[in-house]
Amino acid sequence: MQAVQTPIIPVVADLIAQNPGTISLGQGVVSYGPPAAAIAQISDFLAKPDNHKYQFIQGIVPLREAIAEKLKADNGIEMQQRQVVVTAGSNMGFLNAVLAITSPGDEVILQTPYYFNHEMAITMVGCHPVLVATDEQYQLRPDAIRSAITDRTRAVVTISPNNPTGVVYSEAALREVNDLCRQRGIYHISDEAYEYFTYDGAEHFSPGAIADSANHTICLYSLSKAYGFASWRIGYMVIPAHLLASVMKIQDTNVICPAVVSQYAALGALQAGSDYCRSQLAAIVEVRQQLQTALQSISHLCTVPPANGAFYFLPKVHTPLSSMQLVDRLIRDYRVAAIPGSAFGLDTGCYLRVAYAALQKETAIEGIDRLIRGLTDLVEPATAAH
Repeated sequence: MQAVQTPIIPVVADLIAQNPGTISLGQGVVSYGPPAAAIAQISDFLAKPDNHKYQFIQGIVPLREAIAEKLKADNGIEMQQRQVVVTAGSNMGFLNAVLAITSPGDEVILQTPYYFNHEMAITMVGCHPVLVATDEQYQLRPDAIRSAITDRTRAVVTISPNNPTGVVYSEAALREVNDLCRQRGIYHISDEAYEYFTYDGAEHFSPGAIADSANHTICLYSLSKAYGFASWRIGYMVIPAHLLASVMKIQDTNVICPAVVSQYAALGALQAGSDYCRSQLAAIVEVRQQLQTALQSISHLCTVPPANGAFYFLPKVHTPLSSMQLVDRLIRDYRVAAIPGSAFGLDTGCYLRVAYAALQKETAIEGIDRLIRGLTDLVEPATAAH
């Protein structure tokens, strides 16, 4: 465990706590809560005394059936040769997947910048994260992925829409990676937690919809973002049927079953459907536009690749300061927080992940103003000195 990086969110949260009044553009959550249909399901849970006992390891049947319907309608994924496993969030799904398909010493390919909990999970189980850099626009480089595969490679991980960059990978690139995994006899782990958060005409594509992908594709989903469901801890994984026995062993040991009251609420959320998320997007888009315009106004201080998904921008800041040094100064001196790029494997250069969905518009705009003011003050002198 000493080799596993410390989660950055609690570190930044501690800095925020030491500096009251700080506005956080850090954590990736939404400002809204679950749909009424989710809360309404709790009375159904309470009406059945047996619900206070353990339930199916794989997830309650009505929820799995609702997930299967959603996968077909929203993702184009058919369930033949596949199984759904409900998890306590998609981070658990990722850890389940890595435990099910690897032995200690195996390799899993991550794109950099990576999602830090993915890198942590791979290290935690005694495997090696193999880092493949994305291009200057944070897009996939399939040829580089191909070159990184060895006899110990067990999976390639993609996240689209992406955390931390906000980019959306093209269908063509995802198909190329998925086909590469099929050819090499390894798994494609596709994290799709931000599937409904796309903008400016970008479209999300699920690799699980590819013909003949069932036996080598693992898709991970979450209710945390789309349904304002973060603390309820419900996600799910779509796995090849041949992995079910292994995943059931892991889940039974780790959690037995996800909290059943949360599964009932998740059923209600899926009944509300993706329209619930889409009804919230207008407010998020408004803040996104404010942040995008603000960052463009300081384009001489930072480079911001196009980001048409999730709710992040990942600017590269032109300063000799490290990303953690810059975050520390922004919090202490300007009362605004972001997440340092070093947490995502970006050790060269100064990057900040800036999130824009967690706050109401007025607060978010004040946070954006503080960020721009801080970067203008801190970066220009630092750049001149450099």
